[in-house]
Amino acid sequence: MGNEEWIDVLIVDDRPENLLAVESVIESPDLKIIKAATGDEALGLMLDHDFALAILDVQMPGIDGFETAELMRGSEKTRQIPIIFVTAISKDHKYVFKGYESGAVDYLFKPIDPGILRSKVKVFCELFRQKRIIQDQVREIEEKNEGLEKYIKEIKTLRGFLPICAGCKKIRDDKGYWTQIEKYISDHSEAEFSHSICPECAKKLYPQYYKEEEPD
Repeated sequence: MGNEEWIDVLIVDDRPENLLAVESVIESPDLKIIKAATGDEALGLMLDHDFALAILDVQMPGIDGFETAELMRGSEKTRQIPIIFVTAISKDHKYVFKGYESGAVDYLFKPIDPGILRSKVKVFCELFRQKRIIQDQVREIEEKNEGLEKYIKEIKTLRGFLPICAGCKKIRDDKGYWTQIEKYISDHSEAEFSHSICPECAKKLYPQYYKEEEPD
C-alpha cells in the first residue's frame, strides 16, 4: 500500500506498555500508527503529519492530555484533529466535562473495551477518508474552473475588432503575425472546420459544369 493511501493515527501515552496495548487493538493494514510519550512530542508530530485521530492519555508528565488538547485547538494545523481521551481516573461528570470542553470528541475509561475502541477508530478513519476524497474532488473542480476561465478568456479574443487582410483574408494575431482565418479560430475556440464550396465560387472554378442561363 502506498504512503498516500495510509491514514495516520496518533497515540499519546507516557507508558510504553499502554502505547503497545492500544496499537495492538487498532492496528490495520490501512493505518499508520504513530506513537508519542509526551504532549510536547505529540504537538511536534502533528506539525509533520495529517492525523485522522489522536488518542490521548489524560495523565502524563509535563503537559497533560487536557493541556495538549487545548494547545491543539489553538493551532489552525491541529484544531480539526478529533481527540479521544483515555483515562483510568475519575468518571466524575465535572472531570468528563472538562475533557469535552478542552476539545475531546469522545472519552474512554480504562480498562478499554477493544471492540469499542476499534469501532470508534474505524468511524473516525472513515470520516477522514471521505474528507480526503471531497478535498480531492474540490481540487479537481478548482483546476477545471481555472482551465475554463482560461478558455473563456481566450474565446473573448474573438470579440471586438480583428485585423483582417482585405486580399488574402488572413487575421493578424496579438503578436503581429498573420494567420489563416481557419487556424486563428481553431486556436481560439473549439470550432472545427470542414471544407466545402459555395455555388458562386463553384461557378468561377468549374464553369464547364455550369450552362449559361439563356435570356427569356
